Amino acid sequence: MTPLRRTLALLLTSVLALPLVATVADATPAGSGRSARASAGPQDDHVKAAEAAVAWQRIAVRTIWSETVPTPAPPVGSMYLTFTSLAVHDAAQEAQRKGRVAATAAVATAAHDVLHAYFPASRANLDADLAAMMARVPDGKKAEAGAAIGAAAAAAMITSRVDDGRFDPAIVYQRTPGPGVWQPAPGGVMALAWLGFLEPVVDVEPVALDGPDPLGSAAYAADYEEVAAIGSTTSTTRTAEQTAISQFFANNVNGAYRLAVCEVLDGEPMGLLPTTRLFARMDAAVLTSFIQTFRLKYDVGFWRPAQAIAAAGSDGNPDTVPQTGWVALNPTPAYSDYTSGHAAATSPWAEVVRQTLGDDTPLVIRVGAQTRSYATISALEHDALNARIWGGLHFRDAMDDGYHLGHMTAQRVMRVIR
Repeated sequence: MTPLRRTLALLLTSVLALPLVATVADATPAGSGRSARASAGPQDDHVKAAEAAVAWQRIAVRTIWSETVPTPAPPVGSMYLTFTSLAVHDAAQEAQRKGRVAATAAVATAAHDVLHAYFPASRANLDADLAAMMARVPDGKKAEAGAAIGAAAAAAMITSRVDDGRFDPAIVYQRTPGPGVWQPAPGGVMALAWLGFLEPVVDVEPVALDGPDPLGSAAYAADYEEVAAIGSTTSTTRTAEQTAISQFFANNVNGAYRLAVCEVLDGEPMGLLPTTRLFARMDAAVLTSFIQTFRLKYDVGFWRPAQAIAAAGSDGNPDTVPQTGWVALNPTPAYSDYTSGHAAATSPWAEVVRQTLGDDTPLVIRVGAQTRSYATISALEHDALNARIWGGLHFRDAMDDGYHLGHMTAQRVMRVIR
């Protein structure tokens, strides 16, 4: 290990000696030779700042999903990750011209200040994280300048999100009951209805989609028969491996995706701006996909398999047969089928990673005590997509269109965030 790498290892070990981060301390090295990666070494003046940026991504996951009670829903947590990553990238772009010390102070301060504003219960931990990192940054004017840049980037982000539509209680889903129309459980409401009206974080065109298959169509009948056969608690066609995959991806994988990328960068680090750009693109693409997805859920309101299978006698399709007592394998979220929210979490993230690091990037996804390893991004997407059908939560059309939405959104976001 070179002196530079030894210094960085000590820095990260000190800053990240916290419960959630400890579970991912042993990085899995990625393959070499990808043009987007940069080898660590004296020629890269911003390696320390880049690794500080990765460290604060781990801290953000810990803050949002381990320390917050109640735990935020995946889209809500992803929203705050986006605010953090965009502020960090803005700070990095400004501070990198002033050198390694300023850049390290800038990214640490930007991440700290955004998380500090939105997660008051974690402020003591965040202050300790920042103090530990800044203690290893040479004191002086460059550190002060970098900290000021980071604070300004965070303040600009926080100010820009005032009155952005978060948690607006006035947005309530209401649609007349009928065939094909999703309805909340009796006495319930659509969860996260406000998300479809959230102010965007980037200016990109929505992705054009053709909507759910018509109830009377052969395509709808095929999707119906597939999920009815494989997605129930009593399915005899679903394999044990398919059951395990569907239950694994029923967890909140958003933080796990993030930590898997951090592990890749531990083994094969990039420079400062490529690192902060990667996270900013990932998060902005995911949040933008969530916004369009939840607007579709609100506007289209297409029923989920559980309601569709119970009421198939009313759908006008002779090829769909009702099944009394059909229950999905996994708990059904309180919002409609089209398009898939899980697709909005997975596909834009996967597309940014694919376009940046290559489809052959090996990833280890850890959720609690469970672990799944993938040799390619496409293999992970295959399992994540099918998991929602095998678990009885979505028709295939909602998954396919959701993945198209996420991939296209990611490509558009990548053209905007430079």
